[in-house]
Amino acid sequence: MLGVRRRLGRQLSSTRQGTDLLTELAQDTTGLLPNQDSQLSAVSDDARHVLHPWADLSSLGTHESLIISEAKGVHVVDGNGKTYIDSIGGMWCVTLGFGREELVEAIADQARRMAYYTPFGDVSSEPAAKLAAMLSERSPGDLNRVQFATGGSTAAESAVRIAHYYQKSQGRPDKIHILSRRNAYHGGTYLAASLSGKLADRTLFHYETDIVHHMKSPGFDPDISDVSAEAFLADLIDDMERTIAEVGADRIACFIAEPIMASGGVLVPPPGYQKATLDLCRKHDILYISDEVVTGFGRLGHFFASETRFDIVPDMIVTAKGLTSGYQPLGAVLISDRIAAAMSEAAPKDKPVFSNGFTYSGHPVACAAAIANIEIMEREDICGHVRKVGPYFIDKLKALRSSPIVYAVRGDHLMACVECTVGMETGPTARNMALAQRVDRYCEEAGLLVRPYENLCILSPPLIVTERHIDSIVAILGASIERAGKDLRAGEI
Repeated sequence: MLGVRRRLGRQLSSTRQGTDLLTELAQDTTGLLPNQDSQLSAVSDDARHVLHPWADLSSLGTHESLIISEAKGVHVVDGNGKTYIDSIGGMWCVTLGFGREELVEAIADQARRMAYYTPFGDVSSEPAAKLAAMLSERSPGDLNRVQFATGGSTAAESAVRIAHYYQKSQGRPDKIHILSRRNAYHGGTYLAASLSGKLADRTLFHYETDIVHHMKSPGFDPDISDVSAEAFLADLIDDMERTIAEVGADRIACFIAEPIMASGGVLVPPPGYQKATLDLCRKHDILYISDEVVTGFGRLGHFFASETRFDIVPDMIVTAKGLTSGYQPLGAVLISDRIAAAMSEAAPKDKPVFSNGFTYSGHPVACAAAIANIEIMEREDICGHVRKVGPYFIDKLKALRSSPIVYAVRGDHLMACVECTVGMETGPTARNMALAQRVDRYCEEAGLLVRPYENLCILSPPLIVTERHIDSIVAILGASIERAGKDLRAGEI
């Protein structure tokens, strides 16, 4: 481990924050030592047997994955003992950081007491009931009914199925179409993947295209846009009105939208967009589903951002990821009392069963983790901390715009994106993507994990990140951008 720290020190010697980073590593990773035999076995077994999500099939069986063996705080350690700052929070989800003993104990205690029992029909568990009440207390408006799922994908799919059931129960069987957006991401199940609008993710799978309609991407960056926010918003709303007219309002069940598009590139809509789209949905009797899998549970400084940040009370909210801080897989759909009551009242007398759900819906152990997660968040005022350090994070990152290979820096609190460009090209061109991959590689060498996507470097650190951690993240990313820029000027990219 000492050798790892010395190597990292040499790599960061050109940055003012290097010493701070090494101090943090010494404090956070003491005792996390590698087991070389285990590491070699894991790399081999992984290459031979694991098909990863979003894997590069061209290297299947030969690619050596980065094996993360241990973690603590905002740091992770690979099987060789090298320590990294995790600036992606696992995958948007490890909000309270790694190694939280209180979460671990809550999971273990519930597993000892009762690991699992069926949630079907009229059977429940104490953790599921308690968590549902806690979510209701913290949600906006009358979103007081909860259906649990296994993660964000199944929660998003459940929300759409609820919309379909509701519309049909109200005598509108033709209202089955769904509005989404380009660059949206709602999950990996068949329907959730069909709702997603990221073209880079569309490969040889089959997708539902008959009832899913993707409107314009709402991402607006005032620093690079050649139109005003007002003009851009007007164009987005015109596009939505045209789509509704083309499909027919009497055929559209719901609109699903991330308040800020996360995996699509941290795309922030212009001010007023969320409220304007909700108003259109109300006008045309279209249910509004707010996908807060990423923006919820503190990432924007609130348990839910829909009402507090964007002035909307949707018909449903989808949540997952930060719900358990990534310690257990769990998702949930928060449903308006109005919608739930209407479905109940109109349920067929001969078949009143709501036949949607999963074996692990409301899993007691996962719910226990979520309960402990909420209690810690409130006791430590995690949302208040995010509201404090979030603007600092964005401001520090925006200083990177001075680099000629940085096209844009955008984000909101603790979700951000740095977009790379070779100069004359914008977007995910081959050279721009190669440049971003070079930045990512240099970051990893220097002990920082960012999320590479197309020509983007996406960041979503644990919510416990401090200003010192942020200084180190930006310093390493800045140095990596500088190195990649030199490679570009040397003709290596």
